[in-house]
Amino acid sequence: MQYRTLGHTDIEVSLIGLGTMTWGEQNTEAEAHAQLDMAVDHGINLVDTAEMYPIPPREHTRGDTETMIGNWLKASGKREELILATKAVGPSRNPVRPSYFRNGKACLDRANLIEAVDDSLRRLQTDYIDLYQLHWPDRSANYFGKLGMDKLEQEETVPIEETLRALEELVTSGKIRQIGVSNETPWGLHQYLTLAEQAGLPRIVSIQNPYNLLNRSYEVGLAEFSLREQVGLLAYSPLAFGMLTGKYENNARPTGARLTLYDRFQRYLNPRAQQASAAYVELAREHNISPAQLAQAFVNSRPFVTSNLIGATNLTQLKENIDSVNITLSPEVLEAIEELHLQMPNPAV
Repeated sequence: MQYRTLGHTDIEVSLIGLGTMTWGEQNTEAEAHAQLDMAVDHGINLVDTAEMYPIPPREHTRGDTETMIGNWLKASGKREELILATKAVGPSRNPVRPSYFRNGKACLDRANLIEAVDDSLRRLQTDYIDLYQLHWPDRSANYFGKLGMDKLEQEETVPIEETLRALEELVTSGKIRQIGVSNETPWGLHQYLTLAEQAGLPRIVSIQNPYNLLNRSYEVGLAEFSLREQVGLLAYSPLAFGMLTGKYENNARPTGARLTLYDRFQRYLNPRAQQASAAYVELAREHNISPAQLAQAFVNSRPFVTSNLIGATNLTQLKENIDSVNITLSPEVLEAIEELHLQMPNPAV
């Protein structure tokens, strides 16, 4: 395993991080624990979850993933070996994001964040969270596949400085060590950094956004922040919900696969995304690399990536994803990737 520094801290996190959003939906608790065992055995120390997990979100399963992790931590006694990351939900403004947290009034203010942290600590059976992240902004913005903004929404939002002051209180109390954002925009990232510097508030150390061969939009406005400001990317969806493995080729719908089971991720199935996926899969096979490992190795190779958050529903997938850390893409392959990207840029933002 390789390790990279988390932001401006002295915390070293594994280049491959373990995503957990299928646990409690597509995976049982026993399967989740088996994944944790394998991950730790292979040097993974970053485990990422959220109070909203598993996905798709359902009121009766909320928090189940954290509970499964907490049970493993208690049984294994390996809490100190891990960098444990979780997230607080923002306000619900469309059907994709649930409104059943905190009596439908979830937002990123002091009362909500304190309650959210305390609930996560209880489920995770730990006294502290290493990295506490804001799952999405408290305002309407371009995230979760939204494109275009021709006007500002008239809405009530919690000011970013107020959110930072609440997080400062949680850091001071020892309940959380570091803070990060997720599904954030360049404007939002700039605000967090500027306000923290001006007011002497905690500085974010990471940003968790989607990044893969079908969606490299992170490179446009956010990669420079990562490199210049030491706010590394925790890249999620590196396989574009499995599209880049080739398992959905020719409109195949494997039993139990995510895009077979759920219809809420249609941006990965549009014709351009399917065409681009097929091209990347073919490129991998031409160079005797598994399609999944080509996609993962590309993400691993980016200097603005701190950790690549992999997800799997079985141990075979998990092992293949972990082993991508040992793949170095040749200049020829990287050049071919760039050529394909120029032909079909970001078909699944």
